[in-house]
Amino acid sequence: MSRRIVCLRHGQTLWNVEQRFQGHSDIPLDETGAAQAARAASLLGSLRPTMIVSSDLQRANDTALALGRVVGLDVAVDKAFRERGGGQWEGLTRGEIATRWPDEYAAWEAPDGELVTDVAARVATAMRLWATRVDDDGLLVVVSHGAALRLGICELLGLPEPLWPALGGLGNCSWSVLQEGRKGWRLLEHNAGTLPEPVRSDDKPEAEA
Repeated sequence: MSRRIVCLRHGQTLWNVEQRFQGHSDIPLDETGAAQAARAASLLGSLRPTMIVSSDLQRANDTALALGRVVGLDVAVDKAFRERGGGQWEGLTRGEIATRWPDEYAAWEAPDGELVTDVAARVATAMRLWATRVDDDGLLVVVSHGAALRLGICELLGLPEPLWPALGGLGNCSWSVLQEGRKGWRLLEHNAGTLPEPVRSDDKPEAEA
């Protein structure tokens, strides 16, 4: 069995640049993000994906559609691949959040937001489900969001929660590659696609360092 999943984060948005918490807010790609999506599509197209599924938020879906056009595949949409809900933090900058909610900021737990364990469970569950829909040697591309993908990968790999911060964040239009084997899923590549650069995401600050 050599089924693989490519976990692709969406391209840049204006809120990424401004370091605003996006969460479930439906923010579009900016001009740079659209160019990043086109570049990622040209690279990942050579892997010959057999299925593409994306978050329902337009920044992820438009990134997925760029790849779909290159490889001639339709893009399925699954709300389970949405970013972590940010509750009262959505639309606010890191500085604003730290000033207004210092304790919650330190714990990275937004008022009325989703728990990291809930996000990890929903994303990993969706990855497992969609992976069953491709052939044993197929390649599934999941186009989603920085925190959602990192947490889902940690859960899929079976890492205990205290070790989740050991996996760094994903840059815009960077990707990770997972492969299924007899003993479960393993991580082949992480945050690939660009030279190392700062990560602007809804993820925990230590996951972005």
